[in-house]
Amino acid sequence: MKLSGWWKNRSSAGKVELYTRWSFHFFVVIEIVSIGLAALGSMAGKTSPAVAVPLFLVVCAHAVLVGFLSSRALDWILGRRERPVRLALVTTALTAAAVLGVLALRATGLFGDPSVAAPLAVGMTCFTGGTLVLCLRELRQMRYVPPASAAFVGLAALAFGVPAGESTGLAVGLLLTSALLCAACGFSGWLLDTVYELDRAREVQAQLAVAEERLRFGRDLHDVMGRNLAVIALKSELAVQLARRERPEAVDQMIEVQRIARESQKEVRDVVRGYREANLSVELEGARGVLRAAGMDCLVEYEKARELPAEAQSALGWVVREATTNVLRHGDARSCVIRLTAEPSGALTLVVENDGAPRVPAGPPGSGLAGLRERLAVLDGTLEAGPVDGGRFRLRAEIPGPAAGPVRELEARA
Repeated sequence: MKLSGWWKNRSSAGKVELYTRWSFHFFVVIEIVSIGLAALGSMAGKTSPAVAVPLFLVVCAHAVLVGFLSSRALDWILGRRERPVRLALVTTALTAAAVLGVLALRATGLFGDPSVAAPLAVGMTCFTGGTLVLCLRELRQMRYVPPASAAFVGLAALAFGVPAGESTGLAVGLLLTSALLCAACGFSGWLLDTVYELDRAREVQAQLAVAEERLRFGRDLHDVMGRNLAVIALKSELAVQLARRERPEAVDQMIEVQRIARESQKEVRDVVRGYREANLSVELEGARGVLRAAGMDCLVEYEKARELPAEAQSALGWVVREATTNVLRHGDARSCVIRLTAEPSGALTLVVENDGAPRVPAGPPGSGLAGLRERLAVLDGTLEAGPVDGGRFRLRAEIPGPAAGPVRELEARA
């Protein structure tokens, strides 16, 4: 259960990152087993332990160093660290030194079996090349890693007396293997970066929706108040001038200012009322559009209620608004169902259910649900919210009848 929760509580981006990191960590084990232990077994009885054991330890140290470099490179890809240039140079230099040492031991005949040198040189070079690709930003730079690695090992083998045919075969084998591993590593880094970019874009989308609503309210308030305040300022200035001249028209101007101020108060109330009241049908359709735009499979089912009281529509509209925001910001939802039903008695029930809900909340509880309960309490309504079976989260709001009014014409929208 703990392991399952440890995995389910992560976002999609977090799961991809965890999978990618542990894949590169597993490369450490692969290198030690497939190269180090295999070479150690091949050298048993043919090579002195004074050579075989240190060589095995060199492979182990190289595997750990490459794993550490891959971890730092992934941090750089995600923007959490500077690019590990020095560590990459050190890893490259140590790999080159280890490969040259292996070829030198082969040339001196200390291996006993010359075929042991090839997998050691190819394996260490391939793992280093794949990790170096993570430290590069552009594809045109990455494509030079396999041929450069193959050329280095092939020329080094020739320099240590390896026959030309064998050196060529070694270089070609290294080129193909390194190209495959570099492509896999490069794709993993690109995929991780892309997933996090999509996650950030999703968060920005939710923020932009909030900002757009604030701009709309500010624009409406400016349109209503801008002209009235300008007229009030002009008439007040005119009234001051008339009063200084002891003209009776100053009183008329101030009466007009008072009238305009009262009208402005009424218009501001209308704007705020329109902003605070939510149309239920509009909110349901808007929720479906926003959730589908975020890549979710959204099903909206509701009963077309033409005679719902404005208070019930506004309260349930705010429930839909808040629930949609929570689905976007919390968890990792892939599907969502919004269902509004009406009982014969006139009671209304709104259910919003989505998958991908974390078992443990990511932070302290907010004030959104508390505000919804206050709105529903005015209509004697209730609100329940919490996780249910199957890793889903359910929000259920209910307004008792007959205050909800009659409901007509069932209409389901998918």
